Amino acid sequence: MSTESALPTLAILGGTGKEGKGLAFRWCKAGYRVILGSRSADRAAGSAQELQDLLGEGMHPTGATNLDAASTAEVVVLTVPHSAHREILESIKPAMSGKLLIDATVPLEAGSPTRVHAPPAGSAAQEARLILGDNTQIAAAFHTISHEHLFRGEPIECDVLVTGTTAEARALTLSLVAAAGLQGWDAGPLENSAVSEGLTSVLIHINKKYGSRHAGIRITGAKQE
Repeated sequence: MSTESALPTLAILGGTGKEGKGLAFRWCKAGYRVILGSRSADRAAGSAQELQDLLGEGMHPTGATNLDAASTAEVVVLTVPHSAHREILESIKPAMSGKLLIDATVPLEAGSPTRVHAPPAGSAAQEARLILGDNTQIAAAFHTISHEHLFRGEPIECDVLVTGTTAEARALTLSLVAAAGLQGWDAGPLENSAVSEGLTSVLIHINKKYGSRHAGIRITGAKQE
């Protein structure tokens, strides 16, 4: 898996939702082949057509079942509620050997999304690692990005923390962060995903407390070459 090779095909599972569709919008514009995944092939195809209508001619996202999308793609991005996390991962496991999973799942507590909730494995991304095993690289990213920003063309004033099982997984994920027009930071090993996932609850609280809709984070005091 190389960041210097031709652009990888991306499958976005949860691509019929707002976050997944927003990321798909940006990656299609950056020239990536994108497959939207869903439990329902018809629903996935419908969302792909909606996205096509937004993008215009020359960009052709497609839709497929989650397993078919994961089988075709080289990189799989998971943007689903935590309640669907395990079921979807178990369903696509046969297709994930040798691939990269980018997990954007946040384990929000039902009825109390402003309170950080850590699953037994420590984070949703660490759960994914346990389910998929060592033959799949795992990265965690995009937890703090509001979907409202993704469909706009202007730069987004919010950084993305990227954690992962290997430096290679983080590097490839960071290239996709940049392709989406965002500033990404290598935040270290996958265990650190507990922090980036937990920030979502903090930002939800800030939004409620201060009447905002898309609070985010920025890294200061460091420079990237």
